[in-house]
Amino acid sequence: MPQIFKALATTTAWILWICGLVMGFSSFIMGTIGGDLFNPEKLMPMAYPATFAVAGFYALVALFAMKVRKSME
Repeated sequence: MPQIFKALATTTAWILWICGLVMGFSSFIMGTIGGDLFNPEKLMPMAYPATFAVAGFYALVALFAMKVRKSME
């Protein structure tokens, strides 16, 4: 395989990993500041679990991309 594919796989994995972290932490911070996550008297909006699920999916895809990159060696 040409080296450009290895570089593209590395870049893609890092972008997915960073996007997942930013999305997960920003959702956690905004939910905490807004009082939606840790308030038992208030019903939590579905946006927070959905955002956490998407962030987890990004992290899993990043791990898959790194496995693919490793197999290119």
